[in-house]
Amino acid sequence: MKDPITVSVTGAAGQIGYALLFRIASGAMFGPEQPVNLRLIEIEPGMKALAGVVMELDDCAFPLLNSTVATSDLAEGFKGANWALLVGSVPRGPGMERNDLLGINGKIFTGQGQAIAANAASDVRTLVVGNPCNTNCLIAMNAAKGVPNNQFFAMTRLDENRAKSQLAQKAGVHQNAVTNLCIWGNHSATQYPDYTNAKINGAPVTDAISDTEWLQGEFIKNVQQRGAAIIQARGTSSAASAANGVVDTVRSLTTPTPDGDWTSVAVCSSGEYGIEAGLIASMPIRTTDGKTWEVVEGVEVDAFSQGKIDASVAELQMEKVAVADLLV
Repeated sequence: MKDPITVSVTGAAGQIGYALLFRIASGAMFGPEQPVNLRLIEIEPGMKALAGVVMELDDCAFPLLNSTVATSDLAEGFKGANWALLVGSVPRGPGMERNDLLGINGKIFTGQGQAIAANAASDVRTLVVGNPCNTNCLIAMNAAKGVPNNQFFAMTRLDENRAKSQLAQKAGVHQNAVTNLCIWGNHSATQYPDYTNAKINGAPVTDAISDTEWLQGEFIKNVQQRGAAIIQARGTSSAASAANGVVDTVRSLTTPTPDGDWTSVAVCSSGEYGIEAGLIASMPIRTTDGKTWEVVEGVEVDAFSQGKIDASVAELQMEKVAVADLLV
C-alpha cells in the first residue's frame, strides 16, 4: 500500500458530495492501491447531515479509507490537502441574475482559496465544481497566493461525457468509440462541444454522422441545456453524473492520456488559441506522467468553431469584469 493522500471536499453533505465521497473511498478516483484521508467540509447548518454521511462511510468499511474528518472550519478542512474538491456553492435562486450568483459565491471562494494557500500541502491541486465554476476557480486561484496557477482546474468533464453520449447514441455506437471530444470555453449555456475534431472509432465524426444540421444545432443545444433538462425531468439538479465527472477529471489528471487523445478541463489560459491569458477556460488537455499536464497544440479550429469559442470566451471576460473587486 502507498502512503495515504488527503482529499478535502466542500459541500460534502450535499447531493454531489454524497454521490462523490463513496466513489473516492472505494478507490474509483485514485485506484485500488491508494489509501485516502477524507477531510469533509460543510457550513454549520449542514454538520448534522454530514455526521450521518460519516456514519455511512464508517459502515461501508472501505479498505482504502484511512481516516475521516468532518468540520465547518476551513483551516482544519484543508489541512494537508493534496486535492481540494470545491463542490459546495450557493445555487441560483428564482429571480437571481448570474452576476448576483457570482458575487455571492465569489466571497465563498475567496475564503476557500486563502485557506488552501495557508493550510494545504504544497502540491495541492484544486478542482472547482460549484457553479459558476470557471469564474469561481478564477477567484479561488487569485486568492490562493503562492499556489501555482497550473494547480487549479474547473470541471467541464461532465459536459464532455454528455457530448460523447449524444454522439454515440446518434451514431449507434458505444460511447467508448468517441474520442478527441473537447469542450471549449465556459461551463455554461455558451460552452462549445467541438464535434469537428472528435472521432468515432478513429474516424471523423462526420463519417458516421452526416447530419450537419443536427451537429451544428440540436447536438450543441442538447449538451448546453442538458443540466436544465435533468432538473425538469427529476425536479433537482444532476448529482450522480456530476460526481462521476469529478472522478473522471481527477483520474484523467493523475494518469497518462491515451496516445492521440485529449480530455476537457478548464485551466488558466496562457493565451492558447487566442483565449485571453488569465481566464479559466476549457481547452483540450493531455496529461503526460500523471502529474504534468499541457494544452494540446495544433487542434484545428474552423470558422464555425471559432465563432462558438469566441462567444463563450466573451462570457468569461464579462464574468471576470463582474468579480474584478475580488481579483486582488
